[in-house]
Amino acid sequence: MTTETALQGKIALVAGATRGAGRAIAVQLGAAGATVYVTGRTTRERVSEVGRATETIEETAELVTAAGGRGIAVPTDHLDVDRVRALVARIDEEQGRLDVLVNDVWGGEHLVVWDTKMWDTDLFRGLRMLELGVRSHIITSSCALPLLVRRPGGLVVEVTDGTAKTNRRFRENFYYDLAKNAPIRMAFTLGEDLKDTGCTAVCVTPGYLRSEQMLEAFGVREDNWRDAVEGQPHFAIAESPVYVGRAVAALAADPDRARWNGRSLSSGQLAKEYGFTDTDGSRPDAWAYFEDVVYGGKEGSADDYR
Repeated sequence: MTTETALQGKIALVAGATRGAGRAIAVQLGAAGATVYVTGRTTRERVSEVGRATETIEETAELVTAAGGRGIAVPTDHLDVDRVRALVARIDEEQGRLDVLVNDVWGGEHLVVWDTKMWDTDLFRGLRMLELGVRSHIITSSCALPLLVRRPGGLVVEVTDGTAKTNRRFRENFYYDLAKNAPIRMAFTLGEDLKDTGCTAVCVTPGYLRSEQMLEAFGVREDNWRDAVEGQPHFAIAESPVYVGRAVAALAADPDRARWNGRSLSSGQLAKEYGFTDTDGSRPDAWAYFEDVVYGGKEGSADDYR
């Protein structure tokens, strides 16, 4: 488990920290004492194409500070190379170092059309998914890694949906499949590039995430989320965003994290390794549940994997 001071003096950049996993990761890094630069496109003055004005980077920064760290909101479109370079230059000027880079930029849910063939999918919607989920990560790493590798011990976290094992199956949409498999491969290849710098790259996925957007889609709140299980039985394995936040904070605080270099990891897997729990005290392992029960036909329920 991380402590309130485990990341004291460490500098983190969470790219895509407006909501969901990115917000929770930023807050949990702050709870361990880190200074966290939080970026995204939705601010209190401007809403991104996602169209959710209720979550902003300013609010995320305030949550980081309230948790015990220092949150710094910097409005950034990670597809704008000049803006990303300016962001990294600011971190360098203000801190002189970068210890943790989290690539969580996405915001493409509104573009996905499920059960549609690749050639029947609007090309520009598909390409936009790849811009948001792949190109933005590449731009951010290209700009930020020269600062991160100045000191050994840096950590790069690619955030995606699904593990390398579970994502060997088709993810139901050509573009979504590419967008969610690419970070897994990026972590592997960055791990190769980082080996001789003393830094580490990993890919981390939450399980069935109870993000703000997911809760709203199911018509529930965090305090009554189980009401949605009757209509969506597999939602019983769902986890709060805090869970993956604790996973990344635990990785960042682990002096032996290099053992994970290049690997695809899940919140449930890391909970078993580091001993943290979700907010309700359970340790859901959603991807094991899907692999064994949903896809594998094994007898069992979500409760068996919590």
